[in-house]
Amino acid sequence: GDAGAITTADPELARRIRVLRDHGSEKKYVHQVEGFNMRCDALQAAALRIKLRHLPEWNEARRRVAARYMARLRDVEDIILPEVAEGCLPVWHLFIVQVPARDQVQQTLKDLGVQTGLHYPVPLHLQQAYEHLGYGEGAFPVAESVAKRLLSLPMFAELTDAQIDHVCDSLIQAVAAVAVPAN
Repeated sequence: GDAGAITTADPELARRIRVLRDHGSEKKYVHQVEGFNMRCDALQAAALRIKLRHLPEWNEARRRVAARYMARLRDVEDIILPEVAEGCLPVWHLFIVQVPARDQVQQTLKDLGVQTGLHYPVPLHLQQAYEHLGYGEGAFPVAESVAKRLLSLPMFAELTDAQIDHVCDSLIQAVAAVAVPAN
C-alpha cells in the first residue's frame, strides 16, 4: 500500500508490482492491466503532513482561479467549460476544457508560452487493461470524441490574475485561429 514496501529477488515479480502500483501502467496513459494508485513514499508523506495544514486555503485559491477561468471563457464559442453539479464544491485539481482541433490549439498555446496537459486522452474501453471486455473503437463514440477535445489548463493555487488572463487570452486566440479556414 501507500508508503509500504515489498522486497523480492524476482525481477519479473518486481516489474509486475511496479506496474500494479501505477494503475497497471509502465508508460503514462498506457495500461496493460487493471492496477492501483499506490505511489506514495515516506518522503511524500512527510511533505504532505506539513502541506495538509494549508489545504483549505489552497483549495479556496484554486476555486478563485476556476471562477476567473469560468468568467473569462463562459461566452467563448467553441470552448466547452466544465460543469459543476448543484450542491458540489470542487477543489479543481484540474481545469479541463473541450476545444476543437485540440492538438493544434495546444501547440499554439505552447508557442504563446502557455503549458497545458492532456489528462485521460485514451478512453478506458480502449486501454489494453480492458481489452478483454471486447469493446473496440466506436463502442463508446461520445467518450472517444470527448477524449480528443480535452485540454487541461494550468491550475494551481498561486496563479495570478494576470497569468490567468494570459492563459484565457491565448486560448481564445488559439481557438479562433483553428476556427478560421486556411486559404
